[in-house]
Amino acid sequence: MTELSAPLVRRKARQAKAAQAAAGAAPHRRHIPVARIALGLVALIAIGVTARVMLVSDPEGGRPSSTVDIAGTTPSNSVAGAVSVPPGGVTITADPEMFPAVPADVADTAATGPIIDPTALDPELLEQTEFGAIPRISGTGIRPFDVYSRPSDTPASSGGKPLIAIIVSGLGLNTESTLDAIGKLPEEVTLAFAPYGKTLERTVGAARAEGHELFLEVPLEPFDYPENDPGPDTLLAGQAPRDNLSKLFKVMSSFSGYVGLINNMGARFTASGADFGPMMEELGARGLGYLDDGSSNRSLAPQLARANRVPFGRVDAMIDANPARGPILAALADLEAQARDKGYAIGIVSALPVSVEAVTEWAKGLGERGIEIVPASALMGSDS
Repeated sequence: MTELSAPLVRRKARQAKAAQAAAGAAPHRRHIPVARIALGLVALIAIGVTARVMLVSDPEGGRPSSTVDIAGTTPSNSVAGAVSVPPGGVTITADPEMFPAVPADVADTAATGPIIDPTALDPELLEQTEFGAIPRISGTGIRPFDVYSRPSDTPASSGGKPLIAIIVSGLGLNTESTLDAIGKLPEEVTLAFAPYGKTLERTVGAARAEGHELFLEVPLEPFDYPENDPGPDTLLAGQAPRDNLSKLFKVMSSFSGYVGLINNMGARFTASGADFGPMMEELGARGLGYLDDGSSNRSLAPQLARANRVPFGRVDAMIDANPARGPILAALADLEAQARDKGYAIGIVSALPVSVEAVTEWAKGLGERGIEIVPASALMGSDS
């Protein structure tokens, strides 16, 4: 059979084989795209790392945080609700120094009772505003007043022993003198801090570490304002409630961990129900107490506290009206007599060094005289 007479398929096969042999070509091999495979592996690794960062890594470094529903934190005050709270939920992440993590065994008790811890601050008791975090009642109904009150005897549990609470006011303005007072005073003494100190984080932290119960001083308008000025952000009589509550929130954001507020001046403001009422309503809605310094007999604080279920107390005596050792010790002796007469008494002193020294000296022999020092909250009534 000649080449021309062979079937077409066989001819094409022989021709192709001959051409390949003539050209000396190697048999055909499949090409592997090594570069593309390498790039794909790199991309997969990058995607994996990114996913781990997004899904696993904690950008807050393990700080305690809580997502709260801001919309339901101030149900009773429509004016306050419009002041400063952003809509929707807010995640509050605690500073590791100001808000140490609550141990699991303590946190588990939140649903059944107050958390009593002299050093830990509970993020569940904070609400974020445009000024910073301010106290609120937790989602399980726990009040800051109950959490941050120092445990102690009360008139109902003291067995008839006279009880005295001492409040030292005006702390936080001078760091050195504040730390000195904290170091000297018995831990049962209650401390009231002004909202203007530049080192409140340090001084308040030191006070809490020593076990002191804390109050926040709120500046309220006196009759001779502005000649007699309590300080910036003073709540004023006749001012719109919205503006006063905005200033109140700013003051309340100064620090955390206090059981309530105590007035700084305020004879005019506290005599006006239209002005004082919204503030006291806000304290009730946030689970805070109010301590009246006793400087004005026209204050409506007792009535407004009762109407808004605010734990309330009133100071019986200004101990260092005459700021000298002898008169201070005499005033403390008078306070003892009041406590023996009615079962308890509350006194207040300024943070002057002479006052701190006198109170420290007086307190050393108090137990021998059959009287017990208690925090102010122990002598504050509550209708809640």
